[in-house]
Amino acid sequence: MKLSRIISNQNGISRKQANLLIASGTVLIDSAPCHDPAREVTVFEQVIQQGRVVQQGMTAHYLMLNKPAGILSATRDSSHTTVIDLIDPAIDELHIAGRLDRASTGLLILTNNGQWSRRLTDPQVKKPKVYLVQTAHPIDDKTVRQFAEGIWFEYEQLRTSPAHLDILSDREARLTIYEGRYHQVKRMFHAAGNRVTRLHRESMGAITLDPSLAPGDYRPLTNEEIRSVTDEATAG
Repeated sequence: MKLSRIISNQNGISRKQANLLIASGTVLIDSAPCHDPAREVTVFEQVIQQGRVVQQGMTAHYLMLNKPAGILSATRDSSHTTVIDLIDPAIDELHIAGRLDRASTGLLILTNNGQWSRRLTDPQVKKPKVYLVQTAHPIDDKTVRQFAEGIWFEYEQLRTSPAHLDILSDREARLTIYEGRYHQVKRMFHAAGNRVTRLHRESMGAITLDPSLAPGDYRPLTNEEIRSVTDEATAG
């Protein structure tokens, strides 16, 4: 929301009057004076006008979870344990940035900052997402070429972005994709005539699963990890 609108709404004054107040230098955003009425203010920023708090500012949460198998990537479910059930209930309003299906494991990001999470997961942004994959049948060089060319998804009527498949052993590979569409990895292998038996996400963008986290454990993201999403978006 624009700063002028916040000041106008909180004081019951016109937008023009709000602009004059802001121009006078008496409005602070996170303790710094702001003179720009058109400044977009997020819900996570504190706004003070003439010593009075007009917007407290929510606490932004960014968590890294090592998702165990058998846990739903959902905020609530009446029958199954969800990833939210693993988090301290005092940390509320979280959503999942890039889901994993129930059987899959590994890096899961939870946050209450929707704008930030969209930057991380939007297929158009094309941030790399790396998975360790085990399959029912041997992975051959043909599959590597197919993934590099992109796989046609009939339902969406689109071809996936080129993906990099590094074969580690007969039935194990490390896959890097740049989108994160619905069940994308399993659908790609299915289209290549194979079936995924284990899927573990290692990283999203510049954020890599902390090896010290046991399955079910989580920690806050570091400032560097948080900034990596914003900085990459700005650079792009």
